[in-house]
This record gives sequence, structure tokens and C-alpha cells, in this order.
Amino acid sequence: MILAAVGHWRRWRPSLPVVLAIGIALRLILLISASSDSWQPVDYNEGFRAAGRAILHHQDPVLASQGSWHFLPMIPYFYALALATGLPWEIAGRVCTLIADVVLIVLVGRLAGRKHAASARLQYACNPIALMIAVIHGQVEPISLVFLVGAYLLARSARDGAENGGTGLNGAWAGAMFGFALSAKSWPIILLPVVLAILPTWRQRLYGLVAAGAVPVFFLATLPLVVSSSWSNMLDVARYLGEVRPIVGEWGWTAWMTGGDWTLAPTAAKVGQIILYSTIALVMWLWWRADRIDQTSAILLAFMLVTPRMGAQYLMWFVPFLCARPTRWSRPAMALAAVWAGTGYIYLTQFDDTGWWENHEWWAMSSVAVIALLALAMPWQRRRPESVEKAPAPETELVPAAK
Repeated sequence: MILAAVGHWRRWRPSLPVVLAIGIALRLILLISASSDSWQPVDYNEGFRAAGRAILHHQDPVLASQGSWHFLPMIPYFYALALATGLPWEIAGRVCTLIADVVLIVLVGRLAGRKHAASARLQYACNPIALMIAVIHGQVEPISLVFLVGAYLLARSARDGAENGGTGLNGAWAGAMFGFALSAKSWPIILLPVVLAILPTWRQRLYGLVAAGAVPVFFLATLPLVVSSSWSNMLDVARYLGEVRPIVGEWGWTAWMTGGDWTLAPTAAKVGQIILYSTIALVMWLWWRADRIDQTSAILLAFMLVTPRMGAQYLMWFVPFLCARPTRWSRPAMALAAVWAGTGYIYLTQFDDTGWWENHEWWAMSSVAVIALLALAMPWQRRRPESVEKAPAPETELVPAAK
């Protein structure tokens, strides 16, 4: 965090090899520390490892992990490959997220445009939220994000190529990349309209939509070929993937509703989902004429403001986009979010179960302070094309406002 702040203050513009060296070094140091720690995140150590082992033993990862893994089998395939090398799980499970996070350093620079690429790469390489979630937690957000950002870049390339006689296949490649992001985690689905809007023609959007849906279907269809799974089991898995677990109390208004305790609250979760999707639709409409990167940041930040359920890994969703196109309050907001997440990852884990639950209460309820800064970090002044022109990031090298 300090390195990123100093880099912004001194206006450092290091070359790509230098930034990659910094980013890889930070991640390897953290990998050594995290893999040797006696504490390992529960979902990482139990759910993710069970999913990888299930693939090695030709079992369904969702059913074998008893629901601890509730996504498509794409990432468990990676886990199985890493485990097959003989690496200990504490390292093997973090290899794919670490590699994806390093690739994101490069892609964030591409997303920012040539003029601001160096600064954006440095800010992401040193971002503590990305470091904690990719390495300490070993969460799969970096894998989903590397494909999502890739989809944005391919869609932008398809838009630029349309002026030179590009074909609908350009849109299909962008859609396929989005499909991989969706196969890693389900949350990118809220950004599908944005990616399709970047594409220049309705034909390319149709190709992109079909490709985006085909990739998750492909991974679901691979289950009978890789594991012992019947058609009935596949339907059970598909139904489970579509469910939203009604666990609340970690963040925002539900944390204050429960006093900072995790609670199964189906009614609150259902009402919260209605509020959430309505807010996303409203923000998408309000920023529809804005730069697509700004629109994405607004959508993801709005998600954080009202979501009824939360994992600390959610805080990584908006990081690549805010690093590529920062706002006035984006850096303070990401800094406070990093402090909040770091308190959970580093401080709370020093206690036993009783101490953890006692401290979890004030920690979860303190998230409202983070939410306040995230609200300020939204690109409020960039909702219209005329205000986009005054934005600090270069508009000519990013996705232009929709016509």
C-alpha cells in the first residue's frame, strides 16, 4: 500500500519488466509466508482442496466437497493439475491465482491506455487487496478477473477492428473470454450487457452472447467425461449453482441487522437480492452513456454498497477497473478497504474461535465506513459524454462513450 501511494505521489512510471519484477517479488514473498502459516482460510483449505482432489479421484467437485465448492469445474481442473505435480496444497492451490494476478498487471495497463499504462500497472502490482486475496486467501477472483478484463480488451479490439472490416468472429472471441470468466465465478454475469455494448454491431453481439453461454455449458458437459457423474447429478449440480446461499451479517446493512454475526436469513437475503439487482439496473442506466470502464466501476461499487451478503474477496472485483481509470476518491477507498480486509485476514485470525466471533462483530459492523468511501469513489462526474472528456484518464485510448 505504501509503495503504491509513494509511486502515485512521485509519479513513478516504471517499465513493464520493472513492474513485473516488483509484482512477482511481492507475490512470492507473500506466498512463502502464507503457505508456511499454520492458519489457512477455511474455504481454501477445505472446499477448494476437496474440489481439486475430487477431480483427481474422478468425482464431482460440487458433490464430493459437500457444497463447499459451488462453481463450475474449470478451476478444480487447475487444482487437480497442480496437485498432480506433488506440490503441497498450501502452494499448489495458490499457483493458478498467483499466475492470473501477475497477468492482470499487464492487462490493467492495456485497459488504462498507453499514456497511463505504467502508472496503472504499478498501482495494481502493489495493490494490497489483490495481494491478500490472490495469495493469502487463494481465492479465485484473479482467475475470473483475468478473463473478464481480457473480454473487455477483445471487445474493444473488435470495436476498433470494425472500422477495418472486422468480422463477427471478433465478437465471438470476446464472448468466449467472458464465458471463461463466468466459468470461474458467477458474479461477472452482471457485466455481460456492458461487454456486449462495447461490441460494434448486433451481429457481433449475437456471436458474443452465444460464445459467452457456450463456454460454461462446455465445462458442465465435461463432467461425465472427466468424473463419474450421471445426468441426474449434473442437473443437481446445475440447480445448486443457481442457488444463492442466504448467509448474511458480514458487511453493511445486514451486519448491523445481525449485530455482526453470520446468520441464515432467507427473507433478508431475498429482499436484499431485489434491492441489489434493482440498484445494478439503475446504475447501469445512469452510466449508460459513460465510458464503459467507468460504467463497470460504478456497477461493481454500487454492488458493494447494497449487497446483503459479502466475502472479503468481493473487494477485488473493482480493483483492476479503478486502477485503470482512477477517480478522486478511488485510492483512499481502496486503502481503507485493504485495511478492513487485512484486519480480517491478519488480525482476527490470531484469536481462537471465541475471540474470533467477538472481534468479528465490530469488524463486520465497521464495514459501513468502507462503504461510505466506496460510494465517494464512484465516477459520479463521468456519467455523461461531456463530463467524460474532462476525466483525468485518456479517453482516446479507452472505450468511448456509447452513441
